[in-house]
This record gives sequence, structure tokens and C-alpha cells, in this order.
Amino acid sequence: MEIKRLFDCIEHQLQHFPKNDMLNAKVNGEWKSYSTSEVKKIVDELSAGLIELGVNANDFSDEGTDKIAIISNNRPEWLFVDMAVQQTGAVLVPLYPTTNENEIRFILNDALVKYIFVSNKDLFDKITAINLSVPSLKKIFCFDDIEDADNWVSISALATDASMQKMNAIKDAITPEHLATIIYTSGTTGTPKGVMLTHKNIYADVMYSKQSFPFLDKPFKVLSFLPLNHIFEKCVTYIYLFSSNGIYYAESLDTIGANLKEVKPDGFTTVPRLLEKVFERIMTTGSQLKGIKKQLFFWSVKLGEQHATPVAQSSSYKIKLSIANRLVFSKWREALGGNIKFIITGGAACQVKLLRIFNAAKIPVYEGYGPTENSPVISVNRWSSPNDSMIGTVGPVLDGIEVKLAADGEICVKGPTVMKGYYKRPDLTAETLIDGWLHTGDIGVWVDTKFLKITDRKKEIFKTSGGKYVAPQALENIFKGSPYIEQIMVVGESKKFVSALIVPSFSYLKTWMQLHDLTFTTNEDAINNDAVLKKYQSVIEELNKQFNHVEQIKKFELLPAEWSLDTGEMTPKMSLKRKVVLEKFKDVIDSIYGA
Repeated sequence: MEIKRLFDCIEHQLQHFPKNDMLNAKVNGEWKSYSTSEVKKIVDELSAGLIELGVNANDFSDEGTDKIAIISNNRPEWLFVDMAVQQTGAVLVPLYPTTNENEIRFILNDALVKYIFVSNKDLFDKITAINLSVPSLKKIFCFDDIEDADNWVSISALATDASMQKMNAIKDAITPEHLATIIYTSGTTGTPKGVMLTHKNIYADVMYSKQSFPFLDKPFKVLSFLPLNHIFEKCVTYIYLFSSNGIYYAESLDTIGANLKEVKPDGFTTVPRLLEKVFERIMTTGSQLKGIKKQLFFWSVKLGEQHATPVAQSSSYKIKLSIANRLVFSKWREALGGNIKFIITGGAACQVKLLRIFNAAKIPVYEGYGPTENSPVISVNRWSSPNDSMIGTVGPVLDGIEVKLAADGEICVKGPTVMKGYYKRPDLTAETLIDGWLHTGDIGVWVDTKFLKITDRKKEIFKTSGGKYVAPQALENIFKGSPYIEQIMVVGESKKFVSALIVPSFSYLKTWMQLHDLTFTTNEDAINNDAVLKKYQSVIEELNKQFNHVEQIKKFELLPAEWSLDTGEMTPKMSLKRKVVLEKFKDVIDSIYGA
């Protein structure tokens, strides 16, 4: 495989499959498309304009190269800036739009960011508020037209023939080993650390993923809504660009349903939390049906739960499933645009039940896995053959990289996809990269010697006061399969028994209460209702049967509000911040244990 730079995707498209819809977004209620040739022109002029502003690679060293930040929702301008910055030899530092001001200030100062691109007035005001505390920051550029703010197109207007020639010379000098981006990740705890990824790192992961999954060189349409500043969506974006897939950006998370019906995409990427929400809405709708329609709905869901099990091999099962697909699941497919050929989920463990049901409904969902430090994909269930996909695992390892399990089960990976290191943190780099192997911090096992299965995070396994180890994610993934449970965190470090904090699925609970002639008024009243508490006790007792006695949840507390990014308990990729939850709900946990 010839290793290329990421921005080479433009020339690749022009040579092999020039497109009319390379990048697409809603503007004033209408879809606006950018062709490959238009993207090239925009990116080249923006690169030349940045060079006129003094942006450059300097000595091409990690610290000497200029850093440009971006904080924006998904839109074509995000990619314009990404590729334009790459072509100057500078390094892009992306941030989540929801990142708090203290964290933004730390990242901008740590990277000595020179310029920053923001999408709208709220983010412009957010950066303006900390501008004086970031001495390196020269100017803020906006994608939207905002009064008293510099618009990003003003940079392109600076381009000259001389700066275009200089840009082309710099492009020629950029090697695949050059730094493409620094992605700061704080995970669930700690100070943000900058993951340094080169063109080679990301391009290798793009190509290994493309060949292994595989992604086909076809004029597919794909919908993008996961944050582009996360390496998962960024990597997949370049897979799309090197595969003739037109990218359509959802307007927001709230419009995904409408955008799916408009675009009718062939595929998209997601995180399990969003799939769970889709399923919850489907189940709530189903529970409101009457008579034979309701019976047929739940009969179909029950059939779906048995998909890819030995039961599903029988001819009678296949006949029943074909009926369910025609009468029930066809409506689910239509709600997703009616054309879905693949959905790839990652970032956290996906409930096995959901994977079975969606795949039974001919909505193919493939689970994959990988950390930012590996650019990110390590493994993925494959589209190529049923023998290369196993529900409940994260699939076979990508062709081209090596994986081994350490003595304690930690997943270690080696290959050109592994990061260069943590920016300005040789200490952390030395702890994580050992003899060329990236130590992921995830615990896994092999299934049938071929499929990788993640069992827990190394740092999240806890020990009870009785000396017994408990892997909380294993319990949480099972318990989240209950329609009554929206979110759950298992606790018990150094305690006599295992307990849990549970956020009910209030939409489902409300329907259940109405069916049992119980009045639903507020979330707080519902979680204190004796009948509700008794119901949750029975749900937990039933699910506990799947675990050893020491692992079983002995006590629980229901909470009235969902954990979220805004309230601080979730990371931007919708992973639980355990440390934050432990601190925030200390009194609740203490009451469980009688402290």
C-alpha cells in the first residue's frame, strides 16, 4: 500500500471519480452541494490565504509547526479548513463545540494555537470571552456571517498567484510522516492530553478499514452527524472521500430523522447511545398500538431478539421473520430512508439485543472498536461475509495491524496506525507505547480465536471489600437491555456488595404506569412510587440471574434526570464519566451503604 497524505483525497477523486456531491449541507432549507472541483478550488485558495496570514510548517517539527484550531458543528466548511490547514503544513486542533471554557483555554494554550475557526455566534462569543487569556491566538474566523466578526472567506480573498505557488511547493514537501492533527482527549477523567496523529497514521487506518470492511468505490450517499472533531468520524470521512461516497451533513441531532428521509443514505456511523434512543422511540410507539397491531409488533421484536442464534437457523424461524420484515420492520427501514446498507457503531459497547433486532430487521449494524491513539479502528465486524461478523464482539482485527492480549487481558496493538505520541507528554507516551505496542487500557478476549470481544476498561474493574473483582460494564450492558432502564452505573469499590444508580426510561415507564392505572405526574414522583420501585426490583432480580452472586446488584437508587453532556456526567462521545457521577451522587451512594 502506497501511503498518501489525507488531502490527496481531492486529487484521488478528480482522477478516479469526480463527483457533483462530494460535500453537501442544508443552507436556508435547501441542500447545497459542492463538487470535487469546487472543493479543490475552495481548499487551495484557503490554503494560499492562510499562507498569506503567515501560517506555515516552520521547521516541520511537532512543536515548531503552527497550530490552527476549529470548533464547529459538522458542515462542509469543517472539511475545507481541515484540508486547507494540512496543505500549509500546519496542524489542525479540533475541539468539541460543547467543551467548557477552562478546557478550551488549556488546549489553546498548550498547543499555542495561532488562529481558530468557529461556526456560529455562540461559539464566537465563547472564544472571545477567553481570547485575552490565550496570548498565542491572533484572530477568530467565523463560518456564519456575524456582525463585527471576521468571516472565513476573507482568508481566501488574500490568495495570490505567489502564495498559490508557495502552497503547491509546501504540499510537495509534506510527507506522510508529517503531523496531521492533534486531538485532545480527556476520556472520563484527567487533564486533556493531545494525541498526535500523522497523515500516515490516519491514512493507513482509512485504507485498512476500507479494505477490511470493505467500503466500496461506489457513488453511495452517507449521512454524517457524529462530531467531526472525534477521530472516528474523521477517519470514516476520509474513507468516504477515498471511496466515491457523497457526504451529507445532518443539520443537527434533532433533525437526523428528517434528514434520513430526505437524503435516503446508503449508510452512516453512530454511537450506541443514539441507536438506543432510536430503539426507545420505536418501542414507545409500539406500546401505544392497539389490538392485533400491538401483538404483531411485539411478536416481531421478540423474533428479532433471537436473530443470529441457533434458533434462527430453522426454516420456521426464517418464514416468521420474513413476515415480520414485511409487516413491521419495513416501516423501520422506511423511517431510516429505506436505503440503508450499513450502519457502523463504535465509541462504546452496543447492546447485543439491539444488534440482533436491527440486523433481523434488515438494518445492518456493524460494531467496531478502537481508541483515538490508534487513528482509531482496531477491529470491525465485516460486511464482506457472514463468517466475518459475530454479534456481541467487535469483529476481526483489521488486515494490516497486529493485536495481542497482555497477561491481564489488556488489548495491545502495533502497526502504522498507532499514534506518534502525546503532545508535550513524553512521560505519558512512555507509559502507553511500550516496545512499539500501544497499550489501550481495554480488557478483551478472543472468541473462536478470530473475533475480539471487549469485556471492560482496565481502570474501571473494581474490587469489593470481600476481595472479589467486578467488571461494571459487563453488568451495565446487560441491564441497559431492559426497556425500563435508560442509564445505569454499577458501583461497589471497597464495599460489601454491588449496587447501582439507575436512570429510568421515563417514556417507557410512563406508558407502563398508565397501563397499570398509576398517575404519572413528575419524574420525581414516579421514582418514589411504591409500585414503580417494586417493578424495578423485579426487573433487577430477573437480570441478576445472568451473573454470579458476588456480581449481582443488591441495592439500587432511581434518579429523576438523565445524565448528559450538559450536566457533566457524559463525555462528548457519550461515555459515562464515572468519577464525576461518583462525586455528584456521593450522598445517594452513601445512603445505599448506610454511610
